[in-house]
Amino acid sequence: MSKPAVTELLQAAVTAVAGTERPGQAAMAEAVAEAVEAGRHLLVQAGTGTGKSLGYLVPALAHGMGVPPSRGTEGSGRVVVATATLALQRQLVERDLPRTVEALHPLLRRRPEFAMLKGRSNYLCLHRMHEGVPQEEEDGLFDPFESAAPTSKLGKDLLRLRDWSDETETGDRDDLKPGVSDRAWAQVSVSSRECLGASKCAYGAECFAEAARERAKLADVIVTNHALLAIDAIEGAPVLPGHEVLIVDEAHELVSRVTGVATGELTPGSVNRAVRRAAKLVDEKAADQLQTASETFERLMELALPGRLETVPEDLEYALMALRDAGRTCLSALGNTRDKSVQDEDAVRKQAKAAIENVHDVAERILEHSEFDVIWYERHERYGASLRVAPLSVSGLLREKLFTDRSVILTSATLKLGGDFNGVGASLGLAPEGIGGEADGEEAETPPWKGLDVGSPFDYRKQGILYVARHLAPPGREAQRNDMLDELSELVEAAGGRTLGLFSSMRGARAAAEELRGRLGLPILLQGEETLGELIRRFAEDAETCLFGTLSLWQGVDVPGSNCQLVVMDRVPFPRPDDPLMSARQKAVEEAGGNGFMAVAATHAALLMAQGAGRLVRATGDRGVVAVLDPRLERARYGSFLRASMPDFWYTTDRNQVRRSLAAIDEAAKRA
Repeated sequence: MSKPAVTELLQAAVTAVAGTERPGQAAMAEAVAEAVEAGRHLLVQAGTGTGKSLGYLVPALAHGMGVPPSRGTEGSGRVVVATATLALQRQLVERDLPRTVEALHPLLRRRPEFAMLKGRSNYLCLHRMHEGVPQEEEDGLFDPFESAAPTSKLGKDLLRLRDWSDETETGDRDDLKPGVSDRAWAQVSVSSRECLGASKCAYGAECFAEAARERAKLADVIVTNHALLAIDAIEGAPVLPGHEVLIVDEAHELVSRVTGVATGELTPGSVNRAVRRAAKLVDEKAADQLQTASETFERLMELALPGRLETVPEDLEYALMALRDAGRTCLSALGNTRDKSVQDEDAVRKQAKAAIENVHDVAERILEHSEFDVIWYERHERYGASLRVAPLSVSGLLREKLFTDRSVILTSATLKLGGDFNGVGASLGLAPEGIGGEADGEEAETPPWKGLDVGSPFDYRKQGILYVARHLAPPGREAQRNDMLDELSELVEAAGGRTLGLFSSMRGARAAAEELRGRLGLPILLQGEETLGELIRRFAEDAETCLFGTLSLWQGVDVPGSNCQLVVMDRVPFPRPDDPLMSARQKAVEEAGGNGFMAVAATHAALLMAQGAGRLVRATGDRGVVAVLDPRLERARYGSFLRASMPDFWYTTDRNQVRRSLAAIDEAAKRA
């Protein structure tokens, strides 16, 4: 497709969807079209406000017009768009795609088909709804089909789900308004491992998940999420239809989402569930073997201390061998026995098999002692101890599974860290930009790719200030930084509230909220005291209100306008020194001769700081300050790398200048 064609299509879409073209949109659309037509890979950084969705949707839809997937060869012309957040998925399917399709119809002479596809557990299961839930007696869950009216919240949720099941056309949990608790949804949904399969299920012909998959097979564009993309890449059995083009939006999240999907976990609770489910279906000897192994594992977990296991201790190894062997015995028994006395035996059997397979597979994986896995204990105040195993790196997996036999476009507002794309590229398994061929020490060929920064519609140097409190003491391990709290209080007071406080830990956020509530007559909201959506709503509605919190606020807040004019970071958000996975990855880089701190810890911090600073300017009229209360951003050698990863705000360490600027911005907002 020629550049004029892309420009013409983009203009038609922009007129219908956004009204006016954004700076950088045309450059992005042209680059995406060129990469798709050439079958190459592209990383595109597109700042907030660029309108990057249209920048990739227009060339994607145009490409899909080549051969309709429903009539061509497998995957011909089809495009998959994977996003990290539900909000963007819904925006694409409910707003951007319908309007863009209608706008392009006169030019393309066909309306491209699009569909959303999620993991099976996101759809209501009609078998569960109509046949009941295979339950464990001790759960004491409400039976949604009894005639007595329920009084518990769970019972009310289940009755609402029953009524909704008769009305919904999609069965998609996100279409249920208002939503229900996770516990209620678990009673009417199944994982892919628990599903009976369309051919064996009495409700297979009406299955919502199967209907979504069928719609996806006929679509030109499929919108999905990073998790399903990871499952498709990792588990071998494809869950996404064949496609020629993959577009990964919010691509800065991809590595962590893939790592999450590739992480295995064993807890006493999950093992006990497998025992209870197996006991209904296997002979007494097999059940007793799994029960004994479970009790041994649970005793060990009571003594487990958080941290990485460089080697598997002998007692844990024996416990895992017992779990693996007992799991194998139960799985074999499940395949050889049928119990007609068990109501809805197929569903019970599937649920039991899924629980036992997880125990067996994770235990076996840990026992393999792979040099490419990291094993550690975690302890949670509410859920107790868990044993986890995750890949040391997902770069090889992504290089092999993601960048083969299709063109891949990755886009985000934060892909350039320290001034180039190479850090993010390396995490995805890509060699430095422009270099392809054999990867160092590996057999796989590294695919060539190109990076493009299309800029932002915002004039960051005129709209924002980056202030570093150079005079403060560097943060250490002390429980409370009094000088930092004094500085924070003065900044918030100068701003008249209007503050989003981004903290590296909940302990820090809580301490700051308590301290400032005592010092200032301003409302201070704290993450965890209400639902996140409600906190953001209240923050956006009242100019004097401040919102303090941790990780999800660094990336999840979009409050344009004068109610967010000060974004404060309490310290550079390096990963915890005792984080088992991050420390293992850093050590591996160092052993390979690289700079582990810069490749892992500094890159992690740079990504979060870029995302956090991006909370300030969300519209062309926004003004404000990003204040970093950590002098290392100015003093340390890595400071320039971190600053280069953030928007190009006007930079200062002058505390008096910043207070005057905040007061002036506050006064201007009050007059507006």
